[in-house]
Amino acid sequence: MNQRMLNYGFTEKILQEASEEAHLYPGRIISQHKELYKVALAEGEVHAEVSGKMIHGAQSPLDFPVVGDFVLLDRTSDAGGYAIIHRVLPRKSLFVRKAAGKTTKAQAVGANIDLVFLCMALNKDYNLRRLERYFAVALDSGATPVMVLTKADLCSDVEKRVAEVERIALGYDVVVTSGATEEGYLGLKPYLAPGRTLAFMGSSGVGKSTLINRLLGAEIMATQGLRNDDKGRHTTTSRELLLLEEGGTLLDTPGMRELGLDGANLEESFEDIHMLAAQCKFSDCRHDREPGCAVREALDSGELTLDRLESYRKLKTENPYEGLSSRQIEKKKIDQMFGGKSGLKQAREIIKNKKKR
Repeated sequence: MNQRMLNYGFTEKILQEASEEAHLYPGRIISQHKELYKVALAEGEVHAEVSGKMIHGAQSPLDFPVVGDFVLLDRTSDAGGYAIIHRVLPRKSLFVRKAAGKTTKAQAVGANIDLVFLCMALNKDYNLRRLERYFAVALDSGATPVMVLTKADLCSDVEKRVAEVERIALGYDVVVTSGATEEGYLGLKPYLAPGRTLAFMGSSGVGKSTLINRLLGAEIMATQGLRNDDKGRHTTTSRELLLLEEGGTLLDTPGMRELGLDGANLEESFEDIHMLAAQCKFSDCRHDREPGCAVREALDSGELTLDRLESYRKLKTENPYEGLSSRQIEKKKIDQMFGGKSGLKQAREIIKNKKKR
């Protein structure tokens, strides 16, 4: 394995997987524009598209390659046209969200990410409930989250807000940064390592691009100043995997104003509430007026805040399939849409009759 492959995160395990199909070449997707990918290989970079077999055999949009994926291709240069991606190698993590808007379609944001920097500004954009949402989704991805609080230079009470974030971080790291000085990003340096893939997540204008430029040592990402309401302007418009001087890679994503939940690890991100619920007198306690409710007792004593409980309830409502098997999820969706299998059968009959007309 050459140094280039090490820098892009290739491991002996990945190369062992790739060796099962010796006629194909391993690569890693570093950018995507619609159906066209740019892939890094040991020899250099190549443009690629997915094979027809992969298109027709896909069971879900998540079966298609995404930035960060390790893939197998049929060639190592553009000389004979676009390379063809024949296989996506097993992922160790995948960040998935619902596409923005009213659709419920799942959308992959990035794959094989080791650390996710969850960015939130300490100025007027500060919002603990939003950070809880990112935290739950990041944990579900399989990557390790790190809370990154930006724009500390615009906050008059940094210590208080850091303490608030630490309470919901449940032991995960919290780092304070500022884009106002060259040294403002140094808290992130210890997380950089050869072969490690990092990603930045956060809403528009929290200062992700400024921090990325600091880590890269160059103005790779465009940045803009504050609006009149003290919020930043969103600048990143695409996803790209970039090499760091330390040998790792960094994936930036567009800001996500509508981070719809497609999967969320509420059991870990709200571990405090789950531990309290386990102490309730009744296993099906709704934490409302039931006797012996440990969650209500924690609210009364101040151990738990009402805002955090309401945030948990809201995210649980958005993630109704938590803990269910694929068969249970399918049944729940049918029940919601048609009122059960009998309703589904009636819907099919209606469609069948309409086609006959």
